[in-house]
Amino acid sequence: MSLNLLNLFRSRRSVREYSSREVSNRVLLRILEAARWAPSAHNAQPWHFITVREPAVKRELAEAMASRWNRDMSKNGVPEEKRKGIIKKSVERFTKAPIIVVACLTMEDMDRYPDGRRQKIEYTMAVQSVAAAVENMLLAASAEGLGSCWFCAPLFCGSAIRRVLKIPTHVEPQALITMGYPISKPSPPSRKPLGEIVHQDRWRQMR
Repeated sequence: MSLNLLNLFRSRRSVREYSSREVSNRVLLRILEAARWAPSAHNAQPWHFITVREPAVKRELAEAMASRWNRDMSKNGVPEEKRKGIIKKSVERFTKAPIIVVACLTMEDMDRYPDGRRQKIEYTMAVQSVAAAVENMLLAASAEGLGSCWFCAPLFCGSAIRRVLKIPTHVEPQALITMGYPISKPSPPSRKPLGEIVHQDRWRQMR
C-alpha cells in the first residue's frame, strides 16, 4: 500500500467546526464523484445525495432535527434546561457548516425476495453500500483539505428530514455529513491494536 494512502486513512478526522471559507462546487463535485465510485451490492448503487448550502434550508433542517431530538431526550428524562443547551449547540453546528450532504438509500434497483429473511439481508446490503459511499466521501474531503463529520441523525429523525428536503417516500435518509475547511485539526483518536481485533483462521487472536 502506498504510504501516502495509509497516511490519508490515518490523518482523516471527524471535524465539527469550520471556517467561513467557501467550498467551491468544483471541489464538492470531486468529493461526490469519489462517493459515486464506491462498491455496492449488485452494482445497484442504491444511493442519492442531497447537498445543502442555502442558509435558510440548513436552519430549517437543523431546527426540525432538533425538535425530534428534544422529544426523544424528554422521553429519556433529560431536564428541560439541559435539553435547551444541547439543542442550541446542535442547531449552531449544522447551520454553521458550509455544506451539508444527506446520504439517502433507495431499494429501487436492489433484488426483491418473497421472504422476509432474504429481503432483510438485501436491505442490509444496501445500507452497507451507502456506508461505503459515505466513507469514500469522507476520505476524498480529507484529501481535498476539508474537514467532515458523519452524523447518524437521519436514523432518528428521518421523517423530519424527508419533510424539509421534500424527499420521496421510497427514498430513506441514512446519514448526514457536514463539510468545510477546518478551524483546527483534532488530535488522533485511539485505535485498538490489530492483535485485539484480528483473528486468524478461527475466532482466536493472531500470533
